[in-house]
Amino acid sequence: SAVYPAAMECRRVICGIFLLVLLLLAPFLKEWRRLPMDARARADAPGRFAPLSRGATHYQLLGPSGGPLAICVHGLSTPSFVFEALAAFLIGRGYRVLLYDHYGRGYSDRPKGRQDARFFASHLTELLDHLDLNERFDLYGYSMGGSIAAAYAAQNPSSVKQLILLAPAGMGHKLGNLFGWASRFWGLGDWLVHARYPRLHLAGTEAERAISSSVSFLIERQQKELQYRGFIPAILSSTRGILAQKMAGEHSAIQRHGIRVLAIWGGQDHVIPVALKECLQGWNPQARQFVISDAGHALPYSHTEQVTALLEAELQLIPRVSP
Repeated sequence: SAVYPAAMECRRVICGIFLLVLLLLAPFLKEWRRLPMDARARADAPGRFAPLSRGATHYQLLGPSGGPLAICVHGLSTPSFVFEALAAFLIGRGYRVLLYDHYGRGYSDRPKGRQDARFFASHLTELLDHLDLNERFDLYGYSMGGSIAAAYAAQNPSSVKQLILLAPAGMGHKLGNLFGWASRFWGLGDWLVHARYPRLHLAGTEAERAISSSVSFLIERQQKELQYRGFIPAILSSTRGILAQKMAGEHSAIQRHGIRVLAIWGGQDHVIPVALKECLQGWNPQARQFVISDAGHALPYSHTEQVTALLEAELQLIPRVSP
C-alpha cells in the first residue's frame, strides 16, 4: 500500500523536472523555430549582396556615380532602412550613399561571434574593399552606429572626411536592467534576453506609432526582424560587445587626426541621454554639438527636416541637384 503513494510522488517529481526543463528550453526552441535568412527571405530585398568572410552582407549604393561618398551606419535593432529619408536628402545633394545591414539584422547573414568594435570595423572595411571604394568619405553613425563609426574613423583616419553622429552610443549609457543582467550572468542572461527581449522590442516599436516618421512602414519593418533566426543573438552579442565599450580612446584619436565631428542629440532622448554630450565634449572639445530639443532617440526619422537643416548649415554640402 505504501508503494503507490511513493510512485505517485516520483511521477510528480519527474513531471516537475520535465516542465522546468521545458520552461528553460522554450525561449531557445522558439529562436530555433524562427525563419532562416535565406533566398526566400531575401526575395524582396532591395540592393545587392556582398559575399564577405563572415557571410553575405546586404547593401545599397545609391546616387550619382561621380558624387562624393557618404556611408551610413545603423544602430542596434533597426537595419539600414532607418536612413532612407536621410539618404534621399544626401542623394538630392549629389552624394553617393552606401547603406548596409550589420550581421544579424536586415537581410545580412547571421554569423556567430562577439560583436565588438573590431567586429564591426572589420565588417565595414571588408565591404569597402569588396566594392573597391577607396576614396575619402563622410561617415554617419546613428545610435550604436555612432560607436562603430568612431571605431572605424579612429582606425582609418585618412579615409574619413567628416564624422556625423546622431544620438551616438559609446559614452557609457546604461543598457537597462535586462541587458545589465545579461552582461553579468551569461547563462541566465542568455535565457532572459531570449525570453524577454521580443516583448520589449514589440512594445518599444509600438510606442513609436505616435511619432511622425519619414521612413515608410517603419514599425512593421522593425517588428519583422523578430521573425528571423539570429536577430536576438546579434542584439545580445552587441550589448555585451561594442555597447559595453566606452569610446574615449577612439574619440581622442579622432581629435588628434583632425577629423571634423558633428554630433546631433535629441533633447528628449531616454535611450542615450543628451547629458552625455558633455562626455564627448571632454574627449573632443573640437566636436560641434547640437541638440534638437523636442526629439527623442528616433531623431533621424522623427525629425529629419531639423537634422538635414543642421547638416546643410554645418557641413560643406555640395549644391542641390537640379530635377
